[in-house]
Amino acid sequence: MMELGKYTQSVLTAYGVSIVAIVGLIAQSLWRNARARAALNRQEQSTKGGRDAR
Repeated sequence: MMELGKYTQSVLTAYGVSIVAIVGLIAQSLWRNARARAALNRQEQSTKGGRDAR
């Protein structure tokens, strides 16, 4: 690892915060995608019930 001297704590803290933020954004994206996919499936099932499938 590079020698950062007196900036070690600041740099490592910035890396940590960045990693946590990126992981959080990825988790939020996956969670919202799953919710949207479930809502789409529910909508498709409700429309198929009233009409003939193509």
